[in-house]
Amino acid sequence: MRNARAKSILKWSAAGIIAALAIFIVAVLVFGLNGAKPWINERVSKAIGRPFAIRGDLSLGWRNPDRTENERLSWLPWPHLAARDIVIGNPDWATTGPTMANVKEADFSLNPQALLSKNVVIPSLRFDEPNLNLERAADGRNNWTFRSDTSPSEWHVNIQRLVLVKGTVRLVDAIKKADVRADIHTLEEGDGKGYGIGWNMKGRYNGEAVSGSGKAGSVLSLQAQTAPYPVQADIQAGKTRIGLEGTLTKPSDLAALDLQLNLSGASMAHLYPLTGIVLPETPPYSTRGHLAGKLNAQGGNWSYEKFSGKVGSSDLSGTLDYKSGKPRPLLTGSVSSNLLRFQDLAPLIGADSNASKARRGAPVVQPPGKVLPVEPFKTDRWTSIDTNVKFTGRKIVRDKDLPIDNLETTIQLQDGVLNLVPLNFGVAGGSFNSTINLDGREGNIKARMKIAARHLRLNKLLPAFQPMQTSLGEINGDAALTATGNSIAALLGSSNGEVKMLINQGTVSKLLLEEMGLNIGSIVLTSLFGDKQVKINCLASDFAVSNGQMTTRVFIVDTDDAVISVDGKVNLKMEQLNLTINPQSKGVRIISLRAPLYVTVPFKKPKIAVDKGVLALKAGGAVALAIAAPVAALLPLINMGPTEDSACAALLREANKKPVAPPPGTQNKK
Repeated sequence: MRNARAKSILKWSAAGIIAALAIFIVAVLVFGLNGAKPWINERVSKAIGRPFAIRGDLSLGWRNPDRTENERLSWLPWPHLAARDIVIGNPDWATTGPTMANVKEADFSLNPQALLSKNVVIPSLRFDEPNLNLERAADGRNNWTFRSDTSPSEWHVNIQRLVLVKGTVRLVDAIKKADVRADIHTLEEGDGKGYGIGWNMKGRYNGEAVSGSGKAGSVLSLQAQTAPYPVQADIQAGKTRIGLEGTLTKPSDLAALDLQLNLSGASMAHLYPLTGIVLPETPPYSTRGHLAGKLNAQGGNWSYEKFSGKVGSSDLSGTLDYKSGKPRPLLTGSVSSNLLRFQDLAPLIGADSNASKARRGAPVVQPPGKVLPVEPFKTDRWTSIDTNVKFTGRKIVRDKDLPIDNLETTIQLQDGVLNLVPLNFGVAGGSFNSTINLDGREGNIKARMKIAARHLRLNKLLPAFQPMQTSLGEINGDAALTATGNSIAALLGSSNGEVKMLINQGTVSKLLLEEMGLNIGSIVLTSLFGDKQVKINCLASDFAVSNGQMTTRVFIVDTDDAVISVDGKVNLKMEQLNLTINPQSKGVRIISLRAPLYVTVPFKKPKIAVDKGVLALKAGGAVALAIAAPVAALLPLINMGPTEDSACAALLREANKKPVAPPPGTQNKK
């Protein structure tokens, strides 16, 4: 019964198709196909809600369909239409002119069976010399989505494949600030990779000049299930170069991608206009990895897998995952470096040279009289994405052979608040642990920093400096600071809090003191210290920081032979040392040790003019600079020495008190 009913439906369907074709053929023979153009133009214009016109010849032929396209009724020939000089208009809001597209010639076949259900099914649409003007407005409207001007049409158009033969495509996008033109040309067959067209592109994207070339498949499939579409491209955008090769699935919807992606440029921060992903300022870089994922109008989900490359002189590798979502997309992953050079970290905080800034296109140069970096952070980008990326630097090398290793941090950015929790690394046999919170939601950063240094060994601080190798003892310390500002200079210049440092039960080489400048004659040194290691009972410093000015509350160096006390201020805003050094001998051999010394120098010129008649000026200046100069880098903060009594017991008890800092934007009352 069911078979009989199916045969009946099939018979009447075939009869209907044949009747429709017969009527169509008679109309063409009587009136000519060109006579139907006004009717076609009107119907298509109504269906797409735009002006449409076939201004050239319209011809009709007949072709047998591919069996893979339609198993049923495959014996029935399909009408094959060719139209010349086709024009499609733009919507009223478009700025690229009245025409969205014009085509020299288009040809396609129609599935006649689908016409019975008011579906216009076009298995393959071929355009010769198409010229397309694609445009997206600032409010998200685009001219490639067609809508009826009146009620929705009962007819549906389904184009399954698109073939382009020579032509141009122009994209104007108000959201991405893009105006790009691509010229398309046909490639010779037989390249073995499925490429059929080549293209050259030029224009601007997000304010950057862009240019490039590449290849693509000759047939662009618009069906959901289809073979991957091959693509290859080499694009230059400003100072960034992008190379890719691989496949897309359903390119009309960017359903999926599988690409080998190469990136290089002057700074990773330059990728922001192209990708919307916030990355730090870096030296010149290059990476290579596998990009895979599914894209959508919001960005989709994708992974840059197992990438590797160079940033400056440092290696870099890892995997990053991007996931679109509301209210912001999310970037997660892990990145590592086996050998990270300290100088390659400088652009992150604007501490690189002006020559380096020029190479990466930084708009702000470092003033000649300033040490602390003045380049502002781009906080306006911080609210565009959330991140949770772990970074590991297994070995870090800096100038003068100071080894830093095992750097670990997790970079968390959420709703404009950047956290480095924690930021830890090893240095000189000890550890440097910190938590940093930077709130950039209001443009001007509100910062909170807590930093602790533990067990930094004196003989490893400068491994290439031989006199330091016989020195014993450890440095410990702590700092708690809050600040507001939009650069390192502004933050430190407004900082409030406390900084403490301690060396307990150590020794220092006499030759080291000579190298530091305490060299006014071997007789004096020998009579005071002897030709041996000088024992340090303790070195304790305690600074109160208020509005960028560090004031000594305690700063004493106690050796077996002398006590040196330091009073004064370190002005981080003005980058100026203003310290008084009071050396006091524990004996009466060197009376001149009791003379006060004055150190008033800018950070930029740390060398002190020596008054050869005053003993220990250079030594005192070196002690002061050892505390103040590192502020220009990362504030090596310190505390927590042994608890047993010593000659410095009172100082140790004071140094063991944890530093505190007021809330950001308020001044320290201490």
